[in-house]
Amino acid sequence: MTTAVTNKVLIETFGATSGAGLWAKRVALVVAGVLALAISAKIAVPMWPVPITMGTFAVLTLGAAYGPRLGLATIAAYMLVGVMGFDVFAGSSAEAYGLAYMMGGTGGYLVGYVLAVLALGTLARMGWDRSAGKMAGAMLIGNALIYIPGVLWLGVLYGFDKPLLAWGLTPFLIGDAVKLVLAAMILPAAWKLVGRARG
Repeated sequence: MTTAVTNKVLIETFGATSGAGLWAKRVALVVAGVLALAISAKIAVPMWPVPITMGTFAVLTLGAAYGPRLGLATIAAYMLVGVMGFDVFAGSSAEAYGLAYMMGGTGGYLVGYVLAVLALGTLARMGWDRSAGKMAGAMLIGNALIYIPGVLWLGVLYGFDKPLLAWGLTPFLIGDAVKLVLAAMILPAAWKLVGRARG
Protein backbone atom coordinates (compact mmCIF):
# COMPACT_ATOMS: atom_id res chain seq x y z
CA MET A 1 0.00 0.00 0.00
CA THR A 2 1.37 3.40 -0.99
CA THR A 3 0.47 6.85 0.26
CA ALA A 4 -0.24 9.45 -2.38
CA VAL A 5 1.79 12.62 -2.03
CA THR A 6 -0.38 14.95 -4.09
CA ASN A 7 -1.61 17.64 -1.72
CA LYS A 8 -0.64 21.23 -2.20
CA VAL A 9 1.40 22.92 0.49
CA LEU A 10 0.33 26.29 1.83
CA ILE A 11 2.45 28.53 -0.41
CA GLU A 12 1.04 26.82 -3.51
CA THR A 13 -2.44 28.16 -2.79
CA PHE A 14 -1.64 31.71 -3.89
CA GLY A 15 0.29 33.56 -6.58
CA ALA A 16 1.61 32.41 -9.93
CA THR A 17 1.58 28.70 -10.76
CA SER A 18 3.68 28.62 -13.93
CA GLY A 19 6.24 30.45 -16.02
CA ALA A 20 8.31 33.44 -15.01
CA GLY A 21 5.77 34.44 -12.38
CA LEU A 22 6.25 31.14 -10.56
CA TRP A 23 10.04 31.52 -10.56
CA ALA A 24 9.76 35.09 -9.29
CA LYS A 25 7.46 33.88 -6.51
CA ARG A 26 9.90 31.13 -5.55
CA VAL A 27 12.85 33.52 -5.40
CA ALA A 28 10.83 35.97 -3.30
CA LEU A 29 9.79 33.16 -0.95
CA VAL A 30 13.38 31.95 -0.52
CA VAL A 31 14.54 35.48 0.33
CA ALA A 32 11.60 35.97 2.72
CA GLY A 33 12.26 32.57 4.28
CA VAL A 34 15.95 33.30 4.91
CA LEU A 35 15.03 36.62 6.52
CA ALA A 36 12.36 34.94 8.66
CA LEU A 37 14.80 32.25 9.80
CA ALA A 38 17.50 34.80 10.63
CA ILE A 39 15.13 37.02 12.61
CA SER A 40 13.49 34.08 14.42
CA ALA A 41 16.90 32.72 15.45
CA LYS A 42 17.51 35.91 17.43
CA ILE A 43 14.13 35.90 19.22
CA ALA A 44 14.32 34.50 22.76
CA VAL A 45 11.20 34.41 24.92
CA PRO A 46 11.88 34.21 28.69
CA MET A 47 11.01 30.73 29.96
CA TRP A 48 12.15 28.18 32.56
CA PRO A 49 14.63 26.47 32.55
CA VAL A 50 16.00 28.24 29.44
CA PRO A 51 14.55 30.91 27.14
CA ILE A 52 12.48 29.70 24.19
CA THR A 53 14.31 30.46 20.96
CA MET A 54 12.06 30.67 17.91
CA GLY A 55 14.56 29.34 15.39
CA THR A 56 13.33 25.74 15.45
CA PHE A 57 9.72 26.92 15.28
CA ALA A 58 10.52 28.91 12.13
CA VAL A 59 12.41 25.98 10.57
CA LEU A 60 9.58 23.52 11.14
CA THR A 61 6.71 25.80 10.12
CA LEU A 62 8.62 26.96 7.05
CA GLY A 63 9.20 23.35 6.04
CA ALA A 64 5.48 22.62 6.32
CA ALA A 65 4.40 25.79 4.52
CA TYR A 66 6.98 25.60 1.70
CA GLY A 67 7.10 21.86 1.00
CA PRO A 68 10.25 19.74 0.68
CA ARG A 69 11.83 21.27 -2.45
CA LEU A 70 11.35 24.97 -1.79
CA GLY A 71 11.97 24.35 1.91
CA LEU A 72 15.29 22.67 1.10
CA ALA A 73 16.28 25.52 -1.22
CA THR A 74 15.47 28.02 1.53
CA ILE A 75 17.32 26.25 4.33
CA ALA A 76 20.31 25.74 1.99
CA ALA A 77 20.32 29.47 1.21
CA TYR A 78 20.12 30.20 4.95
CA MET A 79 23.13 27.95 5.62
CA LEU A 80 25.04 29.60 2.77
CA VAL A 81 24.40 33.03 4.28
CA GLY A 82 25.75 31.66 7.57
CA VAL A 83 28.85 30.20 5.88
CA MET A 84 29.51 33.64 4.38
CA GLY A 85 29.84 34.99 7.91
CA PHE A 86 26.55 36.77 8.46
CA ASP A 87 25.12 36.73 11.99
CA VAL A 88 22.01 34.63 11.28
CA PHE A 89 22.12 31.86 13.89
CA ALA A 90 20.86 31.87 17.47
CA GLY A 91 24.33 31.79 19.02
CA SER A 92 26.34 33.53 16.33
CA SER A 93 27.69 37.03 16.81
CA ALA A 94 30.25 39.46 15.44
CA GLU A 95 32.92 37.43 17.24
CA ALA A 96 31.60 33.92 16.48
CA TYR A 97 30.31 33.35 12.97
CA GLY A 98 30.77 31.53 9.69
CA LEU A 99 31.87 27.97 9.05
CA ALA A 100 33.95 27.77 12.23
CA TYR A 101 30.87 28.56 14.30
CA MET A 102 28.75 26.13 12.31
CA MET A 103 31.21 23.29 12.95
CA GLY A 104 31.07 23.90 16.70
CA GLY A 105 28.46 22.69 19.15
CA THR A 106 25.59 23.89 16.98
CA GLY A 107 26.69 21.92 13.90
CA GLY A 108 24.59 18.83 14.48
CA TYR A 109 21.46 20.88 15.05
CA LEU A 110 22.01 22.72 11.76
CA VAL A 111 22.19 19.35 9.98
CA GLY A 112 18.96 18.49 11.81
CA TYR A 113 17.36 21.66 10.43
CA VAL A 114 17.84 20.34 6.90
CA LEU A 115 16.41 16.92 7.77
CA ALA A 116 13.47 18.48 9.61
CA VAL A 117 12.58 20.81 6.73
CA LEU A 118 12.52 17.86 4.32
CA ALA A 119 10.40 15.79 6.71
CA LEU A 120 7.91 18.56 7.48
CA GLY A 121 7.63 19.46 3.81
CA THR A 122 6.96 15.85 2.84
CA LEU A 123 4.40 15.37 5.61
CA ALA A 124 2.68 18.62 4.66
CA ARG A 125 2.54 17.39 1.07
CA MET A 126 0.66 14.39 2.49
CA GLY A 127 -1.80 16.69 4.25
CA TRP A 128 -0.49 16.45 7.82
CA ASP A 129 -0.53 20.24 8.23
CA ARG A 130 -4.31 20.40 7.86
CA SER A 131 -5.20 18.93 11.24
CA ALA A 132 -3.92 19.83 14.68
CA GLY A 133 -3.22 16.23 15.68
CA LYS A 134 -1.21 15.33 12.60
CA MET A 135 0.64 18.65 12.67
CA ALA A 136 1.63 17.98 16.29
CA GLY A 137 2.90 14.57 15.21
CA ALA A 138 4.86 16.15 12.36
CA MET A 139 6.41 18.62 14.81
CA LEU A 140 7.47 15.75 17.08
CA ILE A 141 9.16 14.02 14.16
CA GLY A 142 10.82 17.27 13.11
CA ASN A 143 12.11 17.96 16.60
CA ALA A 144 13.53 14.43 16.83
CA LEU A 145 15.34 14.95 13.52
CA ILE A 146 16.89 18.14 14.90
CA TYR A 147 17.91 16.74 18.27
CA ILE A 148 19.33 13.36 17.21
CA PRO A 149 22.18 14.72 15.05
CA GLY A 150 22.53 17.67 17.44
CA VAL A 151 23.20 15.52 20.50
CA LEU A 152 25.32 13.03 18.54
CA TRP A 153 27.54 15.85 17.29
CA LEU A 154 27.98 17.11 20.85
CA GLY A 155 29.17 13.62 21.71
CA VAL A 156 31.67 13.67 18.83
CA LEU A 157 33.01 17.05 19.95
CA TYR A 158 33.06 16.62 23.71
CA GLY A 159 32.86 12.88 24.35
CA PHE A 160 29.99 10.47 24.81
CA ASP A 161 30.81 10.16 28.51
CA LYS A 162 29.49 13.70 29.07
CA PRO A 163 25.89 14.51 30.14
CA LEU A 164 24.85 15.14 26.54
CA LEU A 165 21.10 14.99 27.11
CA ALA A 166 21.36 17.50 29.95
CA TRP A 167 23.39 19.78 27.71
CA GLY A 168 21.56 19.47 24.43
CA LEU A 169 18.03 18.13 24.95
CA THR A 170 16.20 18.19 28.27
CA PRO A 171 16.50 21.94 28.99
CA PHE A 172 14.63 22.68 25.75
CA LEU A 173 11.73 20.22 26.01
CA ILE A 174 9.28 22.57 27.75
CA GLY A 175 9.86 25.30 25.19
CA ASP A 176 9.53 22.81 22.35
CA ALA A 177 6.20 21.63 23.73
CA VAL A 178 4.94 25.23 23.65
CA LYS A 179 6.14 25.66 20.06
CA LEU A 180 4.56 22.34 19.07
CA VAL A 181 1.16 23.47 20.34
CA LEU A 182 1.55 26.81 18.59
CA ALA A 183 2.41 25.25 15.22
CA ALA A 184 -0.36 22.67 15.60
CA MET A 185 -2.82 25.57 15.83
CA ILE A 186 -1.35 27.97 13.26
CA LEU A 187 -0.98 25.74 10.19
CA PRO A 188 -4.45 24.15 10.29
CA ALA A 189 -5.94 27.60 11.01
CA ALA A 190 -4.17 28.99 7.95
CA TRP A 191 -5.70 26.24 5.83
CA LYS A 192 -9.15 27.09 7.17
CA LEU A 193 -8.61 30.71 6.17
CA VAL A 194 -7.60 29.61 2.68
CA GLY A 195 -10.76 27.52 2.45
CA ARG A 196 -12.96 30.42 3.54
CA ALA A 197 -11.28 32.81 1.11
CA ARG A 198 -12.01 30.42 -1.72
CA GLY A 199 -15.50 29.65 -0.47
